[in-house]
Amino acid sequence: MKLKSFFMVMATTGLILSCTPTEQKSDVDSKNLGEAIGKSKIKVENGIMTPEVLYSFGRIGSVEVSPDKSRVLYQVTYVDIKENKTNTELFVINTDGSDKKQLTVTNARESNPQWISNGKKIAFLSNESGSSQIWVMNPDGSGMKRITDVEEGIDGFIFSPDNKKVLFIKSVKSLETVKERYPDLPKASGRIVDDLMYKHWDSWVEQIPHVFLADVSDDKLTNIVDLLQDEPYEAPMLPFGGIEQLAWSPDGKTIAYTSRKKTGKEYALSTNSDIYFYDVESGKTTNMTEGMMGYDVNPQFSPDGTKLAWQSMERDGYESDKNRLFVMDLATGEKNYVTEHFDYNTDAFVWNTDNKTIYLVACVEAKTQLFSADIQSKEITPITKGKHDYATVALGNGKLIAKRHSMSQPDEIYAVELSNGQATEISFENKHILDQLTFGETEERWIKTTDGKEMLTWVVYPPNFDSTKSYPALLYCQGGPQNTVSQFWSYRWNLQLMAANGYIVVAPNRRGVPGFGQEWNEQISGDYGGQNMKDYLSAIDALAEEPFVDETRLGCTGASYGGFSVYWLAGNHEKRFKAFLSHAGIFNLEAQYLETEEMWFANWDMGGPYWDKTNATAQKTYATSPHRFVDRWDTPIMITHGEYDYRILASQGMMAFNAAQLRGIPSRMLIFPDENHWISKPQNGILFQREFFRWFDQWLKP
Repeated sequence: MKLKSFFMVMATTGLILSCTPTEQKSDVDSKNLGEAIGKSKIKVENGIMTPEVLYSFGRIGSVEVSPDKSRVLYQVTYVDIKENKTNTELFVINTDGSDKKQLTVTNARESNPQWISNGKKIAFLSNESGSSQIWVMNPDGSGMKRITDVEEGIDGFIFSPDNKKVLFIKSVKSLETVKERYPDLPKASGRIVDDLMYKHWDSWVEQIPHVFLADVSDDKLTNIVDLLQDEPYEAPMLPFGGIEQLAWSPDGKTIAYTSRKKTGKEYALSTNSDIYFYDVESGKTTNMTEGMMGYDVNPQFSPDGTKLAWQSMERDGYESDKNRLFVMDLATGEKNYVTEHFDYNTDAFVWNTDNKTIYLVACVEAKTQLFSADIQSKEITPITKGKHDYATVALGNGKLIAKRHSMSQPDEIYAVELSNGQATEISFENKHILDQLTFGETEERWIKTTDGKEMLTWVVYPPNFDSTKSYPALLYCQGGPQNTVSQFWSYRWNLQLMAANGYIVVAPNRRGVPGFGQEWNEQISGDYGGQNMKDYLSAIDALAEEPFVDETRLGCTGASYGGFSVYWLAGNHEKRFKAFLSHAGIFNLEAQYLETEEMWFANWDMGGPYWDKTNATAQKTYATSPHRFVDRWDTPIMITHGEYDYRILASQGMMAFNAAQLRGIPSRMLIFPDENHWISKPQNGILFQREFFRWFDQWLKP
């Protein structure tokens, strides 16, 4: 895209803001509770999980601790399967779990809640006016008032420490449209593409997020400034970056934001993002991580404002590099690699009030725990232990407040004692459903691989498991590829739901997942059809030897890279499996190289383009593409895919299905015309689960 065209478009992009205080919502207590999608009242039969039960859980989102550390503000999303809709509401609770109160009861979506005015007010996003805008209310839910009217809505926001200014995220046009170029063709639907990264995950890149700064007074915004005015760059970064990529300094004079200041082909080939400082008074922008070549994201100022912490990857083009914790002394510019001697990723973190300690979230051996990091000594000390995953961390009064889940429980909020790691659940959002369910045991097994290493494999047993009986088993193949099979809870790949349908689930942490050191994580790059596939077979072979596993009724499933694994194993399993199911999987690696969007991913993991005949790694990769083994397919296979998936195009699934049909292999395809790489709509999710079990039951159950 030409920069001149971008600047012209930017100059015409306007913000429409309210000039007077806007309408108020009535207090929450006067709302008709029956009108809003809320907590499910489902009754569970026989204690067994079903897809309908799975979609009845409340899903806890963002969690914010009040300035005095006494209360927790959080959001919960509910699902209405019949209406095929979701709804998000806001709650507040004391950090000891008492005095829980629902603050909103509407079918508008309230989200992104934050404490402002030193805890005297709450700000949040709501789409009640037709687009996502900032609202404020009292801590008891009364006095709701909209304070913005930004054209096309706001995607996230954060108030300055003194509440006199606000940062907000809004999408701006990044391309001249056909209608603008050719006004006489108002009904033309074509897109004109001149450069790479024209699509991303599930959308065409026609808008990008920018950060805006505004003054707040009398419940309205004035003096609005685009921090990236006339810059064709994202901040925060697509597709997953949000408000966590922005930060205010404690004195409100500096804004830190994350951006990868590249466009087109350069953007598609590089992961080199940086942390930028914006001086509020002068408007000057400074790159604080110049020369650090990988992802640098998620800045946080220390409470005294003297230091900056952030997450950093080292190598450009490697999106699964070690996620390191760095701290910079802002007076000297000295950078300190805090987790240098800790061989695991930093997944999330928060400063302690002493300005010397950082509490972080890290996955170690497929359990995600809370740790304490001394930024001077670089000593990393575990705080928690157990069979679970912590997902977030925030600072309470002498405690940590964190979301936690496991394979047997969706996210709930816990208060964690710093002295001994003792965790106490305080939210109990889903207790009324969990109390009705019987889950199977989740066993941690260490299995020897073909090269003599030990591999942690989760084995999930059916509820009321009887070791004297023989069960069918499913091998679960992880996506990513570099995602740990931790104690995760999923609304699509829920291992307890699989177990509830009478299957023993085998979930290996094969080569190429974090949580077991960098060597284990990095082995998979350039070796897609190699050691990790042997690891999968080692795991299923070990379980097939058990008397309670029927080795004649083994299935295999997975999504994304897991879907690739299914396709690969379908041609290389030596008749171990009796049925396969692949979702959003890569079938033809040569086609995938030119169909995908983030080229850094394809270059790093595949080794490079298939036409580079001098590149041994690339040639090895493409020689082991699943489509090259279709002549060996001999087992029923089901394929599912979403047509909005621009990471792995639906054509990959269609090719695999067509190949199976032409070879006479029993096969089925489930295509979602309105889903992306995931399945997000409630009824589509239920449909997926029903077809998943209909397929495996057909081939693996008598």
